[in-house]
Amino acid sequence: MDGEDYDDEAMRQYVPSSFGKRDGGVDIDAQIERARRKVVDENKQAAAKEADSDKDSDDDSDDDEDEDEFPVSHELLIKTHDRAVTSITLDPSGTRMVTGSTDSTLKLHDLSALTPTTIRAFKTVDPFATKPSAAAEAHAIHQVLFSPHSGGQFLVITATPQARLFSRDGEMIKEYVKGISEVTTAAWHPTNRDRFVTAGLDSTVRIWDVKKSLQQQQVIVHKSRAAGSAGMTRMTAIAWGAAGEGNSSVIVSAALDGSLVMWGGEGPYHRPLGEIRDAHVKDTWTSGLDISSDGRLVITRGGDDTIKLWDTRKFKTPVNTTTHPSTSSQYPTSNIKFAPNSASVITGSETGHLHILNPATLRPELVTPVTPGSPLITVNWHPKLNQIFTGSANGQTTILFNPKLSTSGALAILSKAPKKRHLDDDPHFTTDMDPLGMSGEAIEPGGKPGPTPGSFAARHPTVGLTASGRSRDPRRPHIPQTTPFAQSTPDQKYVMENIELSSMRDEDPREALLKYAPKQGEKNLFTGAWDESQPKTIYKDYDSEEDEREAKRTKH
Repeated sequence: MDGEDYDDEAMRQYVPSSFGKRDGGVDIDAQIERARRKVVDENKQAAAKEADSDKDSDDDSDDDEDEDEFPVSHELLIKTHDRAVTSITLDPSGTRMVTGSTDSTLKLHDLSALTPTTIRAFKTVDPFATKPSAAAEAHAIHQVLFSPHSGGQFLVITATPQARLFSRDGEMIKEYVKGISEVTTAAWHPTNRDRFVTAGLDSTVRIWDVKKSLQQQQVIVHKSRAAGSAGMTRMTAIAWGAAGEGNSSVIVSAALDGSLVMWGGEGPYHRPLGEIRDAHVKDTWTSGLDISSDGRLVITRGGDDTIKLWDTRKFKTPVNTTTHPSTSSQYPTSNIKFAPNSASVITGSETGHLHILNPATLRPELVTPVTPGSPLITVNWHPKLNQIFTGSANGQTTILFNPKLSTSGALAILSKAPKKRHLDDDPHFTTDMDPLGMSGEAIEPGGKPGPTPGSFAARHPTVGLTASGRSRDPRRPHIPQTTPFAQSTPDQKYVMENIELSSMRDEDPREALLKYAPKQGEKNLFTGAWDESQPKTIYKDYDSEEDEREAKRTKH
């Protein structure tokens, strides 16, 4: 090595190739491999045990091919809610995830900022915190729905008569006017970002303009033929999708009377395009409903333990039917969804398994355990990430992915080095730090800040400061924070001692002037120069007081 090469090598060793805190001992590939699931498909696993031992090698190769067909080979667990997860939604980019639960809270997650050791929600939102009676009000979250056109806002449907619109950061934008009864379900327009639809227990389907919160654009009253003379029934599920033929979109809704109704999404709404009276058994809750991306197929999951496939062009009888135990009686938001390319159908089960079905035959292509023993309630297959998100009755959210098929999301989280614990994270050494950044707490809209269960503030109730800057320790008085400007501001004592005539600011101006008025026999010090040149004041004389009053009246 000559002198020039030696100098270059020495410089490379002295100057780092990158900046920031790094952990060179982290093996990213091993970290992702640890997320591999032990059991991918129970059906194929059982079939493999019965297969001939001579075909073991062939079966292994087939399993590897099947494993790469769906993004389910690996998993990432997120435990944030204390009760059942009822709904999961993601923005179009796949960076913001919002979950709803029967614990009446929303959890906001920033997937792009998480690391393997910081998998938690960055904010907890109580949708009812803006109400004066928020302390006594708690309702389950039915649905959370990000706008498919923009990641800036999402709908929240709770067990109340009104829908709410929130920003991606959890701030409530609008609270729509109340209906007659509880809203059960909602859906966004497939192409128009300013429209959405809701359905409720008052037998109505309501179409809304996002910008107008005081009045709905259209109210469609579903007159049930099976509900007797009243003609009222409860609407249980709704979907708004693109149309295969004719209208540019279609609205499909399911009702408690067992009917399935389809309207043209752009109107007119006085008469449905199609209605199936006995789509499912009467008085059973049809919780799952979805429309394929091409608008030709409709999938429903009924409370009568069946899954049915329908054709919107021949909206009379099901194309196919299969048996599937329902969980809608206990969890009314149990859903069913088409895959982004509509080549598969996914749903959960009461045993905690994820079922991936063939839409043509409704036969399971893959059955995989996610939360065994705890019902799997809600599913969501994100098209950009190509990852499946599931929510279960035990409060767990699971992200299923495949490193070969998926992008970003859970794969990006596990591709990061775990966050190192800093000295400031130890409360024994730093007692005045603000725990909000490390605990994931936030202030709900209109509510008071408070520690979330299991957070740093909950574990250490007397350590650190609240969001308002006050100490959590009741024994410690609140000391106002001294700003850099306040440190250089002179106090009253300094001004009185060092600035001449500063005491004049506290004097009465009238008294100060009278102090310099000349006394009898004294020379006028300030205005004496005008004594000789000042004109003499002459007043008009009146003969009597009556003349004076008469002159004043005439003047006025």
